[in-house]
Amino acid sequence: MNQSFYIGAVGAQHQLYHLNVHGDNIANVNTYGFKADRAYFTALLYQNQRGADTELPMGVGTRMLMTSTDYSQGGPADTGRKLDYCIEGEGFFGVVDLATGDVTFTRNGAFTMSELERPTGEVDEEGQPIMETVYCLGDGTGRFVLSRDGGLIQFTDTDEELPIGIFDFANYDGKIRLDETGFVPIDKNGNLWYGTGKLVQGYLERSNADLADEITKVIEAQRAYSAALKMVITSDEIESTINNLRN
Repeated sequence: MNQSFYIGAVGAQHQLYHLNVHGDNIANVNTYGFKADRAYFTALLYQNQRGADTELPMGVGTRMLMTSTDYSQGGPADTGRKLDYCIEGEGFFGVVDLATGDVTFTRNGAFTMSELERPTGEVDEEGQPIMETVYCLGDGTGRFVLSRDGGLIQFTDTDEELPIGIFDFANYDGKIRLDETGFVPIDKNGNLWYGTGKLVQGYLERSNADLADEITKVIEAQRAYSAALKMVITSDEIESTINNLRN
């Protein structure tokens, strides 16, 4: 079959991937702490075709090579809430799931006062541990915010300054995205250290996805998708014409 058929089919498939990337960015344009993804394309193999005087390289299409997260800072949004925080500069908040021990890093500082049941170290008459309820800083999804020393942040006075930790890595490339705003580091990100960013109370960081730019990218991907499908249709028409001539 004509090579252009496969070139168009691969191009259309990967432009759908391209649309998914920017569609997700648009869906999270109002999500605090969201970091937009960027799509990168690469050429597929080249074949040499004999020309009039020499061989000429002919490409066989492109594909989406990878997506990369843009960690640039979004603008601040004034909320006035005492438990809302944003980081001015580099770094992430750390939140821990006590059930699994997993730590997630995020730029979304929309925190809440969350209840935590913990043993007091004493037992009742039946030998069962006595539990107490304490209030710690959480992210509203069952996870708790880490302090500067890696512990939980317990409330003793609602007006006190909270020791919220800011953590950072030498390299951001390759971090695993768990949800809209949460990331998990991998080995290549290096050791965890204290971030240099400044904690700002009463503000949240806006999404760094620019709506105008994302819509432009969507239109660009749609046009490329249509062109790739047109190539498939044209190739099919050529093959049909050839088959009819043989008959």
